[in-house]
Amino acid sequence: QVQLVESGGGSVQAGGSLRLSCAASGYTYSTYCMAWFRQAPRKGREGVATINSDGNTRYADSVKGRFTISKDNAKNTLFLQMNSLKPEDTATYYCAADRTYCSVSAWWGYNSWGQGTQVTVSS
Repeated sequence: QVQLVESGGGSVQAGGSLRLSCAASGYTYSTYCMAWFRQAPRKGREGVATINSDGNTRYADSVKGRFTISKDNAKNTLFLQMNSLKPEDTATYYCAADRTYCSVSAWWGYNSWGQGTQVTVSS
């Protein structure tokens, strides 16, 4: 059974940085596609970034140049380094995993999700 647990959320001022982590267990972590999504109040779930089993990454246009997705296969952990944060980045951030599906634009194909971690950016 795949389990994903996010951590690292919090409150920062605009221009600040946060690093999110997602600890994974229950599957062969290195072979899966991993992703970060976010959902702001009264908005739909939005893709942020993905990293596949080869380490190739993709980003939403809204975060390119500011966010970096990475993973540590030895520790079964996914990261999202968020720099130059803006108030519009405020949302609950979720990590997701799937053995075959890997899209930054569509969330519905991922089979496993974490519980989310809140990020609040004040102006």
